[in-house]
Order: sequence, then structure tokens, then C-alpha cells
Amino acid sequence: MDAFLAALPANRAIAGLDLGDKTIGVAMSDLRRQVATPIEVIRREKFTLDAARLLALLEARGACGIVLGLPLNMDGSSGPRVQATQAFARNLEKLTPLPIGFWDERLSTVAAERALLEADTSRKRRKEVIDQVAAGYILQGALDRMAHMTRQQVGERDE
Repeated sequence: MDAFLAALPANRAIAGLDLGDKTIGVAMSDLRRQVATPIEVIRREKFTLDAARLLALLEARGACGIVLGLPLNMDGSSGPRVQATQAFARNLEKLTPLPIGFWDERLSTVAAERALLEADTSRKRRKEVIDQVAAGYILQGALDRMAHMTRQQVGERDE
């Protein structure tokens, strides 16, 4: 996260992505990077089409960086889904200068599902928005961590 945070310009939004086999959930931060808001689900077709749609959306929203959820196993190990996510990131890096960071997404979909259930969201609506809500959880975790890192850096300079 250190290198990712250092590569970001100030006062610009960051995108959060929940990459699935069939969809990409997208969330965006506010300009001060305090709040993540779920915004869209992109139905996956093939990489070139997915990347073009995603990058057009991020450009329209003024994103200056991308946080990609990293689907680690519950024991913290990497599996095939982590490898697929890293391959997606490597291919995306060839198409955009935006810095890409990773955030542990374990239990983000569970948290999103729980929030949608608590909001009494219908099963059909949950299915439509679960990935973008999970992207919001991923991005919010990264935003909270970056805010903590920034506060630590400011504290160290003040000493």
C-alpha cells in the first residue's frame, strides 16, 4: 500500500474493484478519499471489452488509482483466483497509467450480503448489486488503511 499511496495525486477519487468471473463490481471514493460508494456492475465479456468499458468509466469519474480486491484464501494463501486477479492487473497496467493497488478482500462479499439483508433488499436486487457493494467494502478498507498511514506519516513529521 505504501507505493500505491505515494503514486496518487492529492484530491482525486480512487476506484475499487471486485473482480469476479462474470462481473466486475465498481466503487468510487470521494475526492477526500474518506467514503467509498458502490456505483456499477460491469458484466464481463472478454478482457479487451471489459477493460475498455472499465477505463472509460474511471476516466469519466476522474479516478487517479485503482484498488483491486485480492481474493486470498481464508488462511491467507494464494490460489487460482489470486493468480487470475494478478493477471488481470498486469494486463490492465499495459492499458492505463493509473497505479493499481491490491486489498485483501476476504469476507467482503459476506459483509456486503449481510448489509443488503439488513437493508431488507430483495433477493433479485441483492444479486444485481452484490458485486458493487463488495467493491465498496474493498475500497473502504483500503481508504481507511491509507488514512491511517497518512496520519502516521504526519505524526512522524511533527515529532
